[in-house]
Amino acid sequence: MLQPYLWIALLVSVLPLVGALIAGLFGKTIGRRATHWVTITLVGIAFVLAAYLFYRIVWLGEPAEEGVVYTWVQSGAFRFDVGVLLDRLSATMIFVVTFVSLVVHIYTVGYMAEDPGYTRFFSYVSLFTFAMLILVLANNFFLMFFGWEGVGLVSYLLIGFWFKRESAVLGSLKAFLVNRVGDIGFVLAIACLLMFLGNVDYHTVFSHVTELTEKSIHLFPGVPVSAVTLVCVLLFIGAMGKSAQVPLHVWLPESMEGPTPISALIHAATMVTAGIYMVARCSPLFEYSSIALSLVMVIGATTCFFMGLLAFTQYDIKRVIAYSTLSQLGYMTVALGASAYDAAIFHLITHAFFKALLFLAAGSVIIALHHEQDMRKMGGLAPFMPVTYLTFVIGAVSMAAIPPFSGFYSKDAIIAAVQASTLPGASYAYFCAMAGAVITPLYIFRALFLTFHGPAKPLSKKAKESPWVILIPLIALAIPSVFIGAVLIGPILFFNPTLLGDAIFVLPSHHPFVHMAQEFQGAKTMALTAGFHLTFWLSLGGIVAAWFFNMGYPALTDWLKKRFSILYDILLNKYGFDEFNQRVLVRGTRRLGYFFYDISDLKFIDGVIVNGSGKLIRLLAGVMRRVQTGYLYDYAFIMMLGLVAFLAWYVLGL
Repeated sequence: MLQPYLWIALLVSVLPLVGALIAGLFGKTIGRRATHWVTITLVGIAFVLAAYLFYRIVWLGEPAEEGVVYTWVQSGAFRFDVGVLLDRLSATMIFVVTFVSLVVHIYTVGYMAEDPGYTRFFSYVSLFTFAMLILVLANNFFLMFFGWEGVGLVSYLLIGFWFKRESAVLGSLKAFLVNRVGDIGFVLAIACLLMFLGNVDYHTVFSHVTELTEKSIHLFPGVPVSAVTLVCVLLFIGAMGKSAQVPLHVWLPESMEGPTPISALIHAATMVTAGIYMVARCSPLFEYSSIALSLVMVIGATTCFFMGLLAFTQYDIKRVIAYSTLSQLGYMTVALGASAYDAAIFHLITHAFFKALLFLAAGSVIIALHHEQDMRKMGGLAPFMPVTYLTFVIGAVSMAAIPPFSGFYSKDAIIAAVQASTLPGASYAYFCAMAGAVITPLYIFRALFLTFHGPAKPLSKKAKESPWVILIPLIALAIPSVFIGAVLIGPILFFNPTLLGDAIFVLPSHHPFVHMAQEFQGAKTMALTAGFHLTFWLSLGGIVAAWFFNMGYPALTDWLKKRFSILYDILLNKYGFDEFNQRVLVRGTRRLGYFFYDISDLKFIDGVIVNGSGKLIRLLAGVMRRVQTGYLYDYAFIMMLGLVAFLAWYVLGL
């Protein structure tokens, strides 16, 4: 029998599914207006219930609850349950997911108003929300994988929503295939847990982690690998796919081919943060593998720095924000590698608000400019779209980590945690994180200046402020983008117990905030003393540089492009990842397939085995036909030859 809070959590996940079914099956019958009212109402109820659970479980600290709804599959000793785990981590995640999903649903009413696939889009978005909630609320890896694949499938449908556009079809296919690569790692991790422990429930796996540390497997002769390290690395490969870490990042910029509302939903608090959530959930495993933690930190740092640089060469406003997502996900991954899981979730929360805000503000601009996304054709939009401009500024300042906006608190906490880490790779990660403090404001304020400042272009002069159905979600996201960091910094990182409590496990030797907690004097003091830290001046310098290169002396930007043309071409070609994948993986696999088809299938199987056996039988039949003459003396002669051959063999054998 499920406990009351678990029933509420189950209802939170089921309500979006009901909305998706109604919109998908009966949308055309009940009409557009009824469709968006049904889906928005159901997601709104889910958000209210999630907020209640967040208040009871997280804020008031009531005990976690876990229960099994029913047994899904039972095979021998293995049993897979549909179970719900409601603790501080999952309660926090469902609160963020349902809030962002709700504002995206409302925003969609205005953004997709003239689209013929209106009801289908609402069905997909609600289904996406359901899959993400299942992923978060699962109490075992098997059910988590169900939600994991669910968000992957629906993201494929949403990125390719405008399926008549070739770029959208290719973008959705790339997202689907790249995520399958990461999913192989996740599946192998589940298989290893079944092999080593015979169970995939979180509680059982985490309570037997010491058994994993004592076991090993020989992946290569004479090279033993710790079981816990193997499982953690495989889990992180899965996280690399969903959370778009190098080299499995290539799908995320292509997801911009989908409508802007789903870009916000995928890039803010749902799909791309699934990998961050999964690693944080598995902190009891990762804490016992320093190798895995170092790998996580180095991959995250590489993504944070190098993907941020790519935003400088982009003129599509949505792609600039997409590459910023890659960089911010790198920050979260760096925090995970530094054992600062609380800081990673903290940045996940703040990022959900300011990144959704930036995407939806960009969508407001795109609507006003009749779906134009090239920033070179924009400019001077601030007086024409004051609310959109103000909300974009709030999102940009928050992401640039300027106090007292929310991004300042979470990003500074991550940088401090990495600085305190003693794991191999921490110095490299710290350099990348500090470099990101300059890069982030530089590219996001470049987008801000090119879009809203400067002389108004002809297209901009025709722009009008978006309707309130679009502006209300922007305002709703702008408020937490300003305040949520100051509200959560103490409870989530420094209080005892912290906001996430025992949902996160950190070994005492790895804890990054022991000394920082003693020095923490509150959010206000942290903001007022920001000027004593290098990160603040790096962020401020990035903003000044963005103005200098794009507004003050734009000709200098063109000179730098020519002066450092090789570097610029490398960034423009995205380090060659797409070209490598196209030439080596796509064309190479295709040529390998053609080779095996031509040699193995046509020439060997068809030519030698099938056709060759037929020719051999025909040849033998021709020979035997000549032997079968029908004359008695021929048969007698053959019998005599056979008898002589037998006698010779018999005599010689003796």
